[in-house]
Amino acid sequence: MATDKLAFIREELAELEKQGLLINFRTMGSAADGWMIVDGKKVLNFCTNNYLGLANSAQLKEAAKKAIDEWGVGPAAVRTIAGTQRLHLELERRLAAFKGVEAAMYVQSGFCANQAALGPLVGKEDVIFSDRLNHASIIDGARLSGAKIIVYEHCDVQDAEVKIKENLPGYQRGLLVTDGVFSMDGDIAPLDQLYELCERYNLLTMVDDAHGEGVLGKGRGIVHHFGLHGLFDVEIGTLSKAFGVVGGVIAGKKAIVDYVRQKGRPNLFSSAVTAADTAACLAAVDILESSTELVDRLWSNASYFKTGMKTLGFDIGVTTTPIVPVMLGEAPLAKQFSKRLFEEGVFAMAIGFPTVAKGKARIRVMNTAAHTHEDLDKGLAVFGRVGKELGVIR
Repeated sequence: MATDKLAFIREELAELEKQGLLINFRTMGSAADGWMIVDGKKVLNFCTNNYLGLANSAQLKEAAKKAIDEWGVGPAAVRTIAGTQRLHLELERRLAAFKGVEAAMYVQSGFCANQAALGPLVGKEDVIFSDRLNHASIIDGARLSGAKIIVYEHCDVQDAEVKIKENLPGYQRGLLVTDGVFSMDGDIAPLDQLYELCERYNLLTMVDDAHGEGVLGKGRGIVHHFGLHGLFDVEIGTLSKAFGVVGGVIAGKKAIVDYVRQKGRPNLFSSAVTAADTAACLAAVDILESSTELVDRLWSNASYFKTGMKTLGFDIGVTTTPIVPVMLGEAPLAKQFSKRLFEEGVFAMAIGFPTVAKGKARIRVMNTAAHTHEDLDKGLAVFGRVGKELGVIR
């Protein structure tokens, strides 16, 4: 027996470093915004999911401060015992109205939301049909459910139907789940076609709209974008991206939300979200209900930046959203590119395996409403210089 029981861990870490896959964690020294202090340096921020610039909003911060004064810093209980506050119920009511659904449930994160919903809805006698590029939280939630998982090719409705025909008859019930916006590529699911397919085969429908809420459908998400409000069985969302705060939401048919509220394990066994976070989320809903100004600015900035990157000669994949993947291929090149960007004052991290497939490493640029066109011009200039220096563009 080996004397060093941690040898395998050290070997794995060394191998990750050798392959250029070891993650280097940078330290934030300021609030998430268009510009940030990162590792002690002021840089143009293209990394956070702060789509609408609300993470440092004065309105949201004031709401959070007032909530702390009234409610304290933590609920000190799970929702089912003593953790459900009036603020939670108000946010759930407002989110349901905002999304045009019968009911909504607020949980600790978008990751928790997928785990909370999938387990109660399907089990060992059931089958889940899942897009090949679905988020890790969907994959983990599906595994925890115990249901059979059948993967269909990315955004391929025909392949999904083939898989459904082949596999559904052997199970009690089926559920199809997809991301709405795929966070690494910036493309969107053909939700209208998937809905029609699921109706034909009587499948439960579930969409994770983490990168669509506050972005698509005038801010109301991908279901609104496709005009399917009230039709999709379950919408999973997050309040940590466009809303700028933290938490997840499970929205949809009242019977389903009520059932998940009774059975979802994160709801039963993990403390409720703080009053400060909940109040800040309510303030974000106020802003999104009152105007589409921030959403419109986000899309304007995204169009401006994507046009600039294409003109420079970069491959930005198939994105149709504000997410801009700068396709570079191998992880060591992506890491070197990110390092040079940072040295030039632009914060955009490299993304490689296992977040994306091997050979598909990239820099992912996250446009936000917090950026000005002057900011974007600076970013484009730096990308151009570094791209030429490293031979990515001519």
